[in-house]
Amino acid sequence: MNKTYRDGLLLLAYCGFIFFLSSQSTLIDTPLDFANKDKVMHASAYAILALFAWRFFRHHLQAVHVLGIISVLFASIYGISDEFHQSFVVGRDADVWDWVADTTGASVMVWVLYHWRLRKV
Repeated sequence: MNKTYRDGLLLLAYCGFIFFLSSQSTLIDTPLDFANKDKVMHASAYAILALFAWRFFRHHLQAVHVLGIISVLFASIYGISDEFHQSFVVGRDADVWDWVADTTGASVMVWVLYHWRLRKV
């Protein structure tokens, strides 16, 4: 299996995993409880999504800054679609602050990947 195909499958599978979780009326509670826990979870999930997007799009884009922008845009737009999807799930609702957390998590991950790649060159 070539790397482009593998990275595309990983990205698609992770998008499916997020969709599956968003389709649940309730999620299992985690043992740690703190203020804005859901925002941290959103940021973490979308940081991972941005990592998978970066890994897939790097096969198609040469300019590292364009790669970063596309990866964040992909994760952010998927976050918007996820919030829209949740608005139709009983027990869930769409929240603009969840989308902000999604985009923030994706941006932080891309910032780390961008600087790590620049250091390798």
